[in-house]
Amino acid sequence: MRVTTTIGAVTMAVASVTDVGLRRKHNEDALLAAPPVLLVADGMGGYEAGDLAALAIVDAFTAAIDAGVPTTLDALRDALAAADDAVAEVADGTTRGAGATIAGAALIMHEGVPAWVFFNVGDARVYRHRGSTLQQVTVDHSLGQELYAAGRISAEELAVFPDRNVVTRAIGATDSRADSWIAPVMHGERILICSDGLPTEVPDELIRATLTSTGPAEDAAAELVALAKRSGARDNVTVIVADVVAGGAHSEAGSDDAGFFLDETTEPARRR
Repeated sequence: MRVTTTIGAVTMAVASVTDVGLRRKHNEDALLAAPPVLLVADGMGGYEAGDLAALAIVDAFTAAIDAGVPTTLDALRDALAAADDAVAEVADGTTRGAGATIAGAALIMHEGVPAWVFFNVGDARVYRHRGSTLQQVTVDHSLGQELYAAGRISAEELAVFPDRNVVTRAIGATDSRADSWIAPVMHGERILICSDGLPTEVPDELIRATLTSTGPAEDAAAELVALAKRSGARDNVTVIVADVVAGGAHSEAGSDDAGFFLDETTEPARRR
């Protein structure tokens, strides 16, 4: 289902799909598609707590962020802190612990114009699509990606590295920092937020082609999940597709492409 909403000057059409996939018995993903925040949470820890951790994160963001108006960096920091606390409470009631990876986009006002704050913890992802170009905004917090970024393994070695998907940050883990980027909202762009169940099964080029050729947001979201299932869908698959239909900029002048941490440190996020 597609929902069209206006936040400040920005009108967007938002659609979401979550699916258990073909191998798992339970869906441990959760999502929040309620502008100004779009969020996917991918629970970890098995059925014992993974689904509860993901839902706790969605509840924390829902409580911390005012709906229907642009949010703020302070509100996002509060939401992330509340999410970390909520997952810790879930973990306290289990024997195996709990955690979750997240990715999201939040609409704020930045220097007087609408802007996105893109953020992630773990290997859930945010992509931007405009025209026929796809950009992966977030950087996976995974062992393979970090070794590749450090120059210790090649792209070819990364593809076959057995521990490439080991997550190095998560909500509820010792390191739960969110890498974040600010960028102006662009007219006509399409934002994709997904759990790792999508890119594990569907290569970026096919994601790009699907977002380019598929019409309404709800059709694009459904087709991406269908592609993952046709490829085996070994994990849960969750996607949010948001189309900016009005109120965005027509050029990216003034874009802040440098990453930052929402925990108020100044260390830049690692780029791919």
